[in-house]
Amino acid sequence: MEKIITIKNEYNSLDALYKILKTKSTFTCTKEYDTWEVRRDTNGQMAQCIVLKKSSMHAIKLYPMNTNEVKINYIIPNKMMHAYFGKSVKARRDIIEVLTGKIKETLLAPSQKKVFEELQTIVSKTIT
Repeated sequence: MEKIITIKNEYNSLDALYKILKTKSTFTCTKEYDTWEVRRDTNGQMAQCIVLKKSSMHAIKLYPMNTNEVKINYIIPNKMMHAYFGKSVKARRDIIEVLTGKIKETLLAPSQKKVFEELQTIVSKTIT
């Protein structure tokens, strides 16, 4: 689940986004290195993102794409749980990955979608 939203000019940097979300949101807001997608910045270093966490299983990450756009992705902030239930990009998967994929589709997907929409609404109201 992902969405791109247009933001105000005053929030077009990662630090400005972090400051406003930290003060306006009731959820845990942190600035971390993007270990979920392993994006690189212009210097070749690992890029940072903002993580808005509801629980250890539900969070979204935000990062600026252009000057006035932010991309929001659903993530599982717990690294171990993300390894099993996160988005798999492998061409071939073993039996454990197939089973956890089915569990995710049946049990986790509805709650993940609900939390994504909730957090995305909070972000949209705050920075647009």
